[in-house]
Amino acid sequence: MSSDGTDRHPPEGALILGAAPRAKSRTNQAAPARHSHGGTVKPFSNPPLHDGGRRPSLTATLLGIAVAAGLALTGVAAASLPLASAATTPPPTGWLHTSGARILDSNNAPYTIKAASWFGMETTDCMPHGLWGTLTIDEALANIKSMGFNTVRLPFSNECLAAASIKGNLNYWANRAYALEGKTPLVLMDTVIARAKANGLRIILDRHRPSSADQSPLWYTSAYPESRWIADWQMLAARYKNDPTVIGADLHNEPAGAATWGGAAATDWQAAATRGGNAVLASNPNLLIIVEGIENQGNGTSTWWGGGLADVKNKPVTLATPNRVVYSPHDYPASLFAQKWFSDPSYPNNLPAVWDANWGYIQKQGIAPVLLGEFGTALQTTSDKQWMEKIVSYLGTNSMSFAYWAFNPNSGITGGLVQADWRTPEAAKLAALAPILNGTPTPTATATPSPTATATPTATASPTPTATPTATPTATATPSPTATATPTATASPTPTVTPTPSPSPTPTSGAPISAVWKLGSSWTGGYVANIEVTGLRAAAGWSVSWPDPNVTRVANSWGISCTVLPKVSVTCSGSDWATKVAAGQKLSVGLQVDSLKAPVNPVLTLK
Repeated sequence: MSSDGTDRHPPEGALILGAAPRAKSRTNQAAPARHSHGGTVKPFSNPPLHDGGRRPSLTATLLGIAVAAGLALTGVAAASLPLASAATTPPPTGWLHTSGARILDSNNAPYTIKAASWFGMETTDCMPHGLWGTLTIDEALANIKSMGFNTVRLPFSNECLAAASIKGNLNYWANRAYALEGKTPLVLMDTVIARAKANGLRIILDRHRPSSADQSPLWYTSAYPESRWIADWQMLAARYKNDPTVIGADLHNEPAGAATWGGAAATDWQAAATRGGNAVLASNPNLLIIVEGIENQGNGTSTWWGGGLADVKNKPVTLATPNRVVYSPHDYPASLFAQKWFSDPSYPNNLPAVWDANWGYIQKQGIAPVLLGEFGTALQTTSDKQWMEKIVSYLGTNSMSFAYWAFNPNSGITGGLVQADWRTPEAAKLAALAPILNGTPTPTATATPSPTATATPTATASPTPTATPTATPTATATPSPTATATPTATASPTPTVTPTPSPSPTPTSGAPISAVWKLGSSWTGGYVANIEVTGLRAAAGWSVSWPDPNVTRVANSWGISCTVLPKVSVTCSGSDWATKVAAGQKLSVGLQVDSLKAPVNPVLTLK
């Protein structure tokens, strides 16, 4: 899905609703476990007769008795020694592999990936969203962990991997423990991975976009050719080669449109995934290779962007390193796009057959494991609630791995797992996910230290792609197909950022400050603004207000305390570390606002 929450849908092609014939599931054969013998072990019993029935000499017999007695004196049973050694199971290494339909850990124990996507590093901000306020990396990850997830799917763009600086308005002071000011997005990725490990989470790296501006239906563009796609994947695989926190490489997000499974080389995603997967494994043979589907399948049917894997049955991805491929479709409810199966008279009972035909058969027939790579909903309509109940049941019944879209509340259409304050859990969604999360603990938000007015690095907000709703709800600016037969990638709730600083107004009647208002990012339903304040003289307090005809409330703020007149204006006063201002002192404060549309260059009133 795109960051702005646009849905990805297929063109108007027909979708086969009948379930694919179910073959007998292959039983995963685990490596034989070491076991103790069922009877009494007698290591010192008399040996068989040899050489015409001669028994052992008296010396040999006495020696055996002496050895047994010595072991008994030490409190060790002779028979237990080899058995104890055989029963010892080493701790899992952290790396995963596959066997038939299952994902297994290094001890061949079944492992279910339960992931949540935290997007933003694929947008022009080049940072996980939410860090513009007082939210810290650890606080977000601890919240995800407390909900019952064990993995974070981390979208990124190739453009951000090469960026010299973090473009978004990251609150460096709140996140000062990580020393990120002046660092690159790649160092930020290192930090997120390290903190995920500290919080008991794993990471799937998701190549969500080539450029940060928009999704791409194919794995390459003119600006980012296949060679760059492969080189960046090899770099990442080598970079985290010794860290099993990073368990998988989601090669390309939501192939769509012209993408095919087989056929012409320029559009053949199956062949590209094979090349890309082999390149990744050449750098790190321990990673899972996560392969998404396509929109327009070989049987003439269409589905969500990245959602069609019907062709795997006849043309699977086969890599040089075996037991590494995991197939990863995306699926969404009718609120994203009115797929044909949503209007079937038997809805929602027809859904399992649709899923079986498009991707479920892969795991059911033991071909490979399935990780449902994106699914999510605002859970507002009856249809969406029915879809959610069915897909959760399907995942649980079939023991499938999954990645929910998304943690972020600024995911257009779907919303997130937390509310607009980036902390309060969405209780209804977690309750709906409880059957596959094994409970819905209520995360407690950890207090974040209040920044002091001194070291408050101001990050320059960089525009995030404007989301154009498409058929697959990707909460990041990931294009999803449009309702027409040719999906138009739309950005999911990725704040549309066009930071336009408003001119600093001349202080009226002795205002102690001047100020510049900058739009950090915006999306349907909200925006983040940053205010750069300069003290014209020492003052014990100050305030700034501006008109906003669409405002409903301030969801979050840092360095300021704000009130609103609904659909009229916002007024904010310095608070905490920014309460006072000295002559010549510069402060950088900000807020997250719930508003249908962000104001453009609002006129500021200063006091």
